[in-house]
Amino acid sequence: MKQLVTFWVEGYFYTPSTFQKLLSLCLYPISLFYCFIAWIRYLSSTPKDFGIPVVSVGNLTVGGSGKTPLVSALSIHFTKPAIVLRGYGRASKGLVVVRDASGIVCDVSQSGDEAMLYAQNLPHAVVIVCEKRDLAILLAKSMGCEVVFLDDGYGKHSIQKLDLVIGVETPNSFCLPSGPYRERLWNGKKVLMVDENRSFFRQVHVENPTDKMVLVTAIARPQRLDPYLPSVMDKIYFEDHHFYTKEELEAILTQTGALSLLVTQKDFVKIASFNLPISLLALDLELNLELIETVREYVHAKKD
Repeated sequence: MKQLVTFWVEGYFYTPSTFQKLLSLCLYPISLFYCFIAWIRYLSSTPKDFGIPVVSVGNLTVGGSGKTPLVSALSIHFTKPAIVLRGYGRASKGLVVVRDASGIVCDVSQSGDEAMLYAQNLPHAVVIVCEKRDLAILLAKSMGCEVVFLDDGYGKHSIQKLDLVIGVETPNSFCLPSGPYRERLWNGKKVLMVDENRSFFRQVHVENPTDKMVLVTAIARPQRLDPYLPSVMDKIYFEDHHFYTKEELEAILTQTGALSLLVTQKDFVKIASFNLPISLLALDLELNLELIETVREYVHAKKD
């Protein structure tokens, strides 16, 4: 049931049917009120300097936009970065250090899939999950980090930071609940808009491909993968951050007759221990040099 609701909402926000468009218009008065409250919240926030450069990578809409690979690609250009995120889908609460100088210090159920992906791919980074980002930033500072990257931090207006906002295309331009927008680009809010094929370029390849692959993924708006997919027998989608069981994946292999499961890196961190035949849809980003220099200049200016 939860899965059906999730997919219906994603369609409502990004590929609305005629009925969904009418529903969106009916909910518009609530959207105006929601947007007004978000605006008041922005106006009443005073950005605080935590004594360490903070760079946020976010988007204005709900759902996936490629924040994780962009944060990863940017963090490579620093010696000791920290990555701070909420940790959606994790079984834990509060502040949890996922990776420190000694290595990975918790499992994926405690960190969440995105945080574990950072921890595995970025051995030079500190990774912290916490609902209260200010606590995690202070901890990163005390651990000697040189910069903090906030994953999904646009709405944290009380934190002084460089805001990178990923542009997301949608025919529905309303705020919640009529549309996918959590916030607007508020007047006076300085941001750097980043867009695919201008600010960054995707490079996708399949590791360990087989002749019969079935796509299995639990990411927001999984249709985003379509332009990068090889030939697959079927596509099976789960709700974002779903934690798989080995049994359900074995059942998919049996039912489809596939030789391997084609998964994203975000999916792989949750199923690597299952010892199942896996083909990996690996994604890397090539960043525009101007974007790299802009972030470097901000970090160095804040440190000086």
